[in-house]
Amino acid sequence: MRPLKTGYAYHGNRMPQHVEADLRDMASHNANLIVHMFSHTDWDRHTQVMKDIVAMSEGYGMETWIDNWGLGGPPGDKSHFLAYYPDAHVMYSDGSMDPVRACLNSPDFRRFTKEWIDAVVYIGGKTVFWDEPHLPQKESHDGVIYGCACPRCRALFREKFGYEMPLFHNEDVEKFRVETVVDYFAEVSAYSRAKGLRNTVCIMNGNATTMDLIPVLDRICALDTLDNIGSDPYWISGNNDPYEFVYNGARWNIGIADRYKKDHNIWIQTYDNPLGREEDIIAAADAAYDAGARTILAWGYYGSASNNYRAQNPLAVRAKTAEAFRRIWDRERDRLRQESRRKLGLTD
Repeated sequence: MRPLKTGYAYHGNRMPQHVEADLRDMASHNANLIVHMFSHTDWDRHTQVMKDIVAMSEGYGMETWIDNWGLGGPPGDKSHFLAYYPDAHVMYSDGSMDPVRACLNSPDFRRFTKEWIDAVVYIGGKTVFWDEPHLPQKESHDGVIYGCACPRCRALFREKFGYEMPLFHNEDVEKFRVETVVDYFAEVSAYSRAKGLRNTVCIMNGNATTMDLIPVLDRICALDTLDNIGSDPYWISGNNDPYEFVYNGARWNIGIADRYKKDHNIWIQTYDNPLGREEDIIAAADAAYDAGARTILAWGYYGSASNNYRAQNPLAVRAKTAEAFRRIWDRERDRLRQESRRKLGLTD
């Protein structure tokens, strides 16, 4: 059984004295892992501060993951990289440009990602958290318009399949996009592994605006450079039962991770929580633990109060998240105690 880890995504604050107060709060409420965003802006303006924050986090007993937040566009920030390399924009199959996303087949973007990994090493990172790699798409009346269909991708598609990229998504397009994501991730994760870093990834399920990454999972999980595969069964937008939705999502994720002998991470929604739904967080964390999850993380700290997508009552969400972590830690400690007693032949 893997050791229990609980913690938070943390961003929106780069003032060390306030970070320390937050770390003290987390450590006092059963958190032992933190995921720090390290955006292009952080890389440009906060590198030394982030180095101090990573060291401070470890000083409070936190395992520290570094998130590639918005390097190539959403989720996260818009990609600032594109200001320097405008020919690296994602292009849709209808000829329109995505203003904020970078093409994963761009050699400049792959080089840029490796330079970012070097910066992660500098600030003291030990694990890279690859946050929801995907390619965008958009619905139309006649079919799915997809990216990337830039000149570079069109040439690669023609070379592989022997015909021009179609306007609408088809089976060959999906194969090409899957290969694009896997090839990008294989290259950059191999680079980070060579630098002594661990690689963990969180995969989101597809929706109307992003590709379905379920077919990618087998390919990504098979990479020997990947250590940990996760997902985020966020229940609120679909008005789902939190326990059932998170339990089923966690079981699915853990099943895939176990098949490839990888670790896992499961995310609990602590953003955009409506008033009166804060208790869902306790049910969701219980469900993840019951499903076998032992790395259970909340997006994000204090109800994501520094973001427009914050919970409607961040203080209440913070309290419920702390209570949820306490409950699963109490259960884990009881489990370990019972296991020790069984080894000694003791019974209650």
